[in-house]
Amino acid sequence: MTELVDKTRREQFERAADGPAHSLRVAAGRWSRSGYLHAAVLYLVVRLVGLGALAAMAAPRDLPFGERLKAWDGWWYLQIAEHSYTGVSNPLDAAGLPYPDASYGYFPLYPALTGLFEKLPGVTYYGAGLLVSTLAGIAAATAMYRIGRLVHSQLAGLLLAVLWGAAPMAIAESMVMTEALFTALAAWALVGVLERRWYLAATATLFAGLTRSTACVLVAVVVIAAAVDVWRNRQRWNALVCVFVAPLGLLGYWLFVAVQTGSVTGWQDVELRGWNTRFDAGAEAWQWITQTLFTSGNAWETLVVLVMVAAIALAVVCVTGRRMPWPLAAYAVGVLVLVLCSAGLPALKSRFVLPDFALLLPVAMGLAGRKKSTMIAAATVFVLVGAWYSAYSLTVWKYAI
Repeated sequence: MTELVDKTRREQFERAADGPAHSLRVAAGRWSRSGYLHAAVLYLVVRLVGLGALAAMAAPRDLPFGERLKAWDGWWYLQIAEHSYTGVSNPLDAAGLPYPDASYGYFPLYPALTGLFEKLPGVTYYGAGLLVSTLAGIAAATAMYRIGRLVHSQLAGLLLAVLWGAAPMAIAESMVMTEALFTALAAWALVGVLERRWYLAATATLFAGLTRSTACVLVAVVVIAAAVDVWRNRQRWNALVCVFVAPLGLLGYWLFVAVQTGSVTGWQDVELRGWNTRFDAGAEAWQWITQTLFTSGNAWETLVVLVMVAAIALAVVCVTGRRMPWPLAAYAVGVLVLVLCSAGLPALKSRFVLPDFALLLPVAMGLAGRKKSTMIAAATVFVLVGAWYSAYSLTVWKYAI
């Protein structure tokens, strides 16, 4: 008995001597045993499958694997990271004419982080961009695990991370692109909303607004949710702070572009001239979907249309399902509506809808309730099909990004 007491006292003394170091070891141990680590590992495994498929399809076509990962928008982000907005080499508009303001169509957080990571020893701008996307993808996967656990179960959270990592055009999560970064910020913002952690929601939404324009949907959801909480709990000052802070990133960048271009609608003007992108309430999407399905659509456009039809069906499930909290359902539907109502680049819609991870939550919850064999088989098929879809988009159909 005396030996046991002495041992206990020694352990207490050692813990006290360790101080913060002991606390960090305990926290690390708990995290390693938690679903967060499992979500991160599963996500990375799925992304490796996607990258393997891309490499396998690029090699026979003599397409450099590394070049595929910085295609299209990646060139712009790397140029901005290295040379700033005013130093982009030969920026052109949709008609191929010189357009110095074209770079303002790209939001600043991703290139800023790329420039920050490039300062690490031995890291190039390209490597820094891939590092940002990879870390952001892991952050997104852990947030999805938390959301799935909150709404349904730990298994649903893990499945959500897997499904998003294998979704059509998920290759963008491993490219010099903003999809992973924005989705991570949006997912953690929605975690803040669901848990009423308003400072988390406000901060994540603010930075999401500095990442891409899809943040307008996230801002609306977060601000409404925080305002409702203020109304119901008159002394919840942190929710009131969220109402005012959450929109600052998006509005701030739009204001910056307005000043630089001399137009109140500067960013929208850049999108229109640079990429012929505009809001048309869904007219182009409707015409494109119906023509592709019922007249003369090519193979790739038919695939994209089928993805969008599936997304619409999932949005209906999100709204009608009883287990979907309204902020997640609103985000899911809002992002999809924004994608469908934005005209100019219809063949890219399967990439534009990628940040709409909440659409996959009903699928994750449904699979979580199935037999283990059924769940694994369905998830495996989804991963393989998604990997092929992404690889096809960057090798066979070269204009999908």
